Amino acid sequence: MNLFSGLEKFGLKSAETMEMFENAQKDKEEQDRLERQKELERQKAAKNTIPPETDFLLPKTMRCKVCDREFKIKAVKSGKARRLQPDRDLRPRFQYIDTLKYDVASCPACGYTAMTRDFDRITPTQSRMIREQISSKFQPPKETEEEVYSYDTAIDRYKLALLNTAVKRGKESEKAYACLKISWLMRGKADTLPGNTPEEQKIKEELKKEEDAFYLQAYEGFSKAISQELFPIYGMDENTMDYLLAYMSFYFKKYEMASKFLGSVLTSATASRRLKDMALDLKQDIIAQLKR
Repeated sequence: MNLFSGLEKFGLKSAETMEMFENAQKDKEEQDRLERQKELERQKAAKNTIPPETDFLLPKTMRCKVCDREFKIKAVKSGKARRLQPDRDLRPRFQYIDTLKYDVASCPACGYTAMTRDFDRITPTQSRMIREQISSKFQPPKETEEEVYSYDTAIDRYKLALLNTAVKRGKESEKAYACLKISWLMRGKADTLPGNTPEEQKIKEELKKEEDAFYLQAYEGFSKAISQELFPIYGMDENTMDYLLAYMSFYFKKYEMASKFLGSVLTSATASRRLKDMALDLKQDIIAQLKR
């Protein structure tokens, strides 16, 4: 059977028509091959060209609510860094930069320090507490301008933010979130060490101990916060908080508590599909642990 019979009236022979289709298919295959080759070349070039961390940063001017002086911080350019898959405890990951290092604003004059989102949220009474208990003793750091914040610098800034939060009697969630971010920074610093030498391995072990210590403080702080504060708690809705506490409970081998928080996520009508999928994966891990 000739599929192209009847086309002769248009002056086209069957063989010519088939050849035309074959040529079109060959052209498309060649075009696809060239596109794949270009994509491979782009991927190869991307691997060989890692942008410096400074490309993702910009200076930002802040005014201190305690001493009324202006100072500059390094901030991450909005939309510049590409988001990657987060850790299972929701620790954010970005390509080429750890944005967690830049979430704190610290006044170099008086020592008032807070996470950037909270920096302007301070009452006159809290300002007085900071001046009396921190600023009166604060020694401004030596001028050692860094192009980017090292993990050590970032951790110090977060610890200073945690101290400020305690002094001004901040919410449990604010203290807990600072502890959580410090633990994440410890993890990030450890990730940069290959651990090929005994010295590096020892540092990684110490970082793990510190990470766990701050992680536990964060867990206990959030556990208190959910009974004292209204949602959203530090930007997290109830589903997100329940999942985070479920994972942290699992980490500390509190499997019954982890299952309780997971149940809330899995039966929620408002939890996202992604969060429920993560909860299901965690549920399987809990079941596997209980079977041991």
